[in-house]
Amino acid sequence: MKKSKSINAEVAFPYIMILPTLSIIFIFLLYPIGNTFYLSTQNHVLTNLKDSGFIGLENFKTLSVDGVFWKSAFNSIIWTFANVGIQVILGLVTALLLNMDFKGRGLFRALMFTPWAVGGILVALIFGFMFNESIGVIGDLLMKLGLVNQKVSWFSSGNSSMLAIIIANTWRGVPFFTVSILSSLQTIPLEVYESADVDGANSWVKFSRITMPLIKDTLILTTLLRTIWTLNVVDLIYGMTNGGPNFSTLTIPVYIMKLFNESLNMGYASAVAVVMIIILMIFSAAYLKIGKYGEEEYY
Repeated sequence: MKKSKSINAEVAFPYIMILPTLSIIFIFLLYPIGNTFYLSTQNHVLTNLKDSGFIGLENFKTLSVDGVFWKSAFNSIIWTFANVGIQVILGLVTALLLNMDFKGRGLFRALMFTPWAVGGILVALIFGFMFNESIGVIGDLLMKLGLVNQKVSWFSSGNSSMLAIIIANTWRGVPFFTVSILSSLQTIPLEVYESADVDGANSWVKFSRITMPLIKDTLILTTLLRTIWTLNVVDLIYGMTNGGPNFSTLTIPVYIMKLFNESLNMGYASAVAVVMIIILMIFSAAYLKIGKYGEEEYY
């Protein structure tokens, strides 16, 4: 009998140890997601709780004809892919440079990570001043270089506003790719490149046939993570443009926040969030499958 109790205790002990972690996951991840799906089927407006109740797919029907939602969805695509595309290219180039042996390399590596530690609202304030038409250093610099004849009103048009927030977020996001790719580059054995040198391989062949295949999984994973994070950016966009002018920089997450803050319509805001969750899940699965994440490739 004692032996049976001892065996049961040994079996239960690992589950007891992970119970606090599972509890945190449930409270801060699974429950909010489940509650979001639940609210998406409800008429739940905080200023009119007496009419709350189940309405099925009505929120989604409203969403399908919501012009502001489709505008924010289009903006989200431009915002996300422009940001991630630029960041992964600059991050790869910077990582390759920092992987070389040169004087002061350690200092440059440390400084490279600095923008990533700056909060989104602070980045919005910094770049908001830099792009300011009256006192902005960027407009003044462009005038001194002779690229423009007068100060640029960056936040008066949709295209220039989108460009401004993309530049700000790129400055903040490049270090993530740089550090991640650099750490992957340093795991590649030097013997591989030495063997390629013996075979007469040039720099491009070594880059395309050795470096890229060996850091492929890092590129795929970091690109996916950064895509998800970039799509969910709210603080920087809200701080710089508040989604304007005329919804030209409004993305889905910012729209969700504005729906909640301005109309307190938690049901409809949750429906928009559910659509975004589903899109992200489908995109992530398809991206990992197409990118053959975790599958070795030989060249």
